Amino acid sequence: MPRPTKIVLHQKSRVLEIAFDDGTQAKLPAEYLRVYSPSAEVRGHGPGEMVLVKGKEDVNIEKIEPVGNYAVCLHFDDGHNTGIYSLETLHDLAVNYERYWQDYLKRLEEAGYQRRVPEGGNGG
Repeated sequence: MPRPTKIVLHQKSRVLEIAFDDGTQAKLPAEYLRVYSPSAEVRGHGPGEMVLVKGKEDVNIEKIEPVGNYAVCLHFDDGHNTGIYSLETLHDLAVNYERYWQDYLKRLEEAGYQRRVPEGGNGG
């Protein structure tokens, strides 16, 4: 499993910059990380139970807390902090960012939700 070589939180732009030792690099918006949280609140307790999280355009990450040598806990400013992002999950979210982000936008549209451009223009 690739290991992170860099994790930098850019709070002003609401972006988590991450690089792995396999060469994978990504700038992941806080909104993206929040709506793809590995928590049961978002992912559900079984296959097909993922919840569509809406209204997180301006969410930010307040703190990154290491969990052993295998994960991080992201503390969001909306109070959400129950998602433990394993290094494997972070790598998956980085590698598949474009596909997952487009899927999220499609699901929002299908749900009739009009996503607004967040303050500062960071829109994934």
